[in-house]
Amino acid sequence: MGSHIRPRRALIALVAISSWLSGGWCSGAPPREPAHQFSLRGRPATTRAEGLPAYRDASLSIDERVEDLIKRMTLEEKAGQMFHTQLLMGPNGTLDQGAEDPIRRNSTDFMIGEQFMTHFNLASSIDDARETAEFYNRVQRRALNTRLGIPVTLSSDPRHGFTENVGTGFQAARFSQWPETLGLAALRNPELVRRFARIAREEYLAVGLRVALHPQVDLATEPRWARIAGTFGEDVGLTTELLTAYIQGFQGDAIGPRSIGTVTKHFPGGGPMENGEDSHFPYGKNQTYPGDNFDHHLIPFKAAIAAGTRQIMPYYSRPIGTKYEPVGFSFNKGIVTDLLRGELGFEGIVVTDWTLITDSVLLGQPTEARAWGLETLSEVERVARVLDAGCDQFGGESRPELVAQLVREGVVSEARVDASVRRLLREKFALGLFEAPFVDPAAAARVVGNAGFARAGADAQRRAYTLLTNKGGLLPLRADPATRFYVEGVDAAALLARNLTVVAAPADADVALLRLAAPFEPRPGGFERLFHAGSLEFPAAERARQAAVYGAVPTVVDLKLDRPAAVPEVAAGAAALLASFGSGSDAFLDVVFGVAAPEGRLPYDLPRSDAAAAANLEDVPFDTPDPVFRFGHGLRYAE
Repeated sequence: MGSHIRPRRALIALVAISSWLSGGWCSGAPPREPAHQFSLRGRPATTRAEGLPAYRDASLSIDERVEDLIKRMTLEEKAGQMFHTQLLMGPNGTLDQGAEDPIRRNSTDFMIGEQFMTHFNLASSIDDARETAEFYNRVQRRALNTRLGIPVTLSSDPRHGFTENVGTGFQAARFSQWPETLGLAALRNPELVRRFARIAREEYLAVGLRVALHPQVDLATEPRWARIAGTFGEDVGLTTELLTAYIQGFQGDAIGPRSIGTVTKHFPGGGPMENGEDSHFPYGKNQTYPGDNFDHHLIPFKAAIAAGTRQIMPYYSRPIGTKYEPVGFSFNKGIVTDLLRGELGFEGIVVTDWTLITDSVLLGQPTEARAWGLETLSEVERVARVLDAGCDQFGGESRPELVAQLVREGVVSEARVDASVRRLLREKFALGLFEAPFVDPAAAARVVGNAGFARAGADAQRRAYTLLTNKGGLLPLRADPATRFYVEGVDAAALLARNLTVVAAPADADVALLRLAAPFEPRPGGFERLFHAGSLEFPAAERARQAAVYGAVPTVVDLKLDRPAAVPEVAAGAAALLASFGSGSDAFLDVVFGVAAPEGRLPYDLPRSDAAAAANLEDVPFDTPDPVFRFGHGLRYAE
């Protein structure tokens, strides 16, 4: 292990897997480093009269500052801006020293000091807000001590969704815990979405996160797709309404020092995946439009552009059966330059999805670069294709030497590099990072996960519950100590804390409480196994096991719907069926016992069978024949 680990052709990438208002607001200007304002060389700030470079003069326009800075940059410094990769925290909030084994990665010092990179995705969990803020300040100090002192922009995947499985993603940890995006969609309330985004913005700002690698606005028209949990569901009107509130909440009324820039993904809409597979993997590389419904999937992106999203991320997939070249969207000039920039008029940053250039190892699983349709190209040829397509930044990669090589060989002009760097630098100036690169760790400890924010998230978890069946008005139950409960997937301690009785077998119970994950087919590999794909039906043995419980005792089922499920037998057998989208045992029990009431409505259809899902045209919404429950279904206790 050392502080300077040089890049190799087979770079090993790290990924952060996301599992998938009252009080506590920060106010005023962003906090600065205590005692004095650091200059961009780590020295106390000077004045213009003392020779201040124009790019450091806040009285000038952003365009003037950007042009001055670009003129001062070497080709290598420019190339560094065009890469956006993962950043890990070292022990106790120190800078990561890099590693050789078992997974090779470059050190923070090398990436900032020698590769001139200044855009990073925080790939560590946030267990201690103060420590994370201190780490962020250390990263900024390292950046400020480079030749030009360009500050770092730190991004994050979604971090606020509740999960009880820390091993498969970011638990919200110190952040307030909310339902997944689907849960926000189930509540159909733009003001709640805006409130969530404002809270998330304050928590992001407190620890130094300035770019959100979300919202995900793909339409869930293919029910088998593994990435539906991050979407707003199947309906384009609801998605458009909620994404607008989401972007406005994160960014504010105007981009500035209190904004979190949003990255809207995955252009031109990742929902229509062939056979429901995902384009992280070679067998899922194709995106198909059998219903000739390509333009329908553009509607959310038009709304995001109108709402002012700062960046857009194309998906990995390649389009099949369209007028566009069948290569991955980030390599596709017809998609990025002609459609996104030309027809839709997007002028912001286009950042690719992760690891398009370099083969990697993800959670121990060797993974080829996702250069679909261009697999035979060399790494440098792939970089040239991405630049020719019109993208500005390479996600999940740290290979700036390849951009410099293309310029030196005359394949790519330096003016083309400048066009992208200009967009990237303009965003740093707009976010106020040159004036206020630091955060206040003490304030971070007060703001992140404060009581008001935590209450708002917990309330949303409960309200997002969606009541699908309630035979005989079973729910809400009375919390009677004499009632005996059989439980699966529920923390028994949560019932015992309510002075309730838990028994070991359904035959001994008065009521059964089952919390079930939606069915899926397990996949092999460290990374691939995290994708819930394949069948929407429970296997026959599991259906029989559940039926035995339903036959023995009245059963309340909580089904965690990270994507649609084909479970008519559960609807028929359970005494009550609830759908949830990210919640804890206490939230479930509050709904069961009437402390809170379910307010959700389904954000998509629930198909009747795998055969029905397969008959669905991948790009067409609400195309599943005879669904068990339709979009918008949701009972109320009063009903």
